[in-house]
Amino acid sequence: MKKPIKHFVVTTLTATAMGLVLAGPVMAANPALQPTLLAANETMEHAEDAVTDTWITSKVKSTFLADTSLSGIDIKVETNKGVVALSGVVATDAERDLAIAKAGEIKGVAAVSAEALKTAE
Repeated sequence: MKKPIKHFVVTTLTATAMGLVLAGPVMAANPALQPTLLAANETMEHAEDAVTDTWITSKVKSTFLADTSLSGIDIKVETNKGVVALSGVVATDAERDLAIAKAGEIKGVAAVSAEALKTAE
């Protein structure tokens, strides 16, 4: 006799939910599992850092592209631990200064490094 897939899915989800509910107290009471939990927390912190750097890079790049005073396509943006590194070639010193200022205004930016951002002049 065949059982419908819906019955299988409901049974599987119920078993999974019960397993998670029952596993929480066991994991908390078992000191041997603590290093595993700590390692998972440390990994999450590093993942949050990466997401933040990625978000900053995207925000800086989109700000450059939206500003008609900047040649955003010609400016490469990289972020590491909140420090934004700009590189490429822009038309003028004023455009270079504007790019540095705009990047510095983005939330989460700790510093802007623009040694590799050159002017065509």
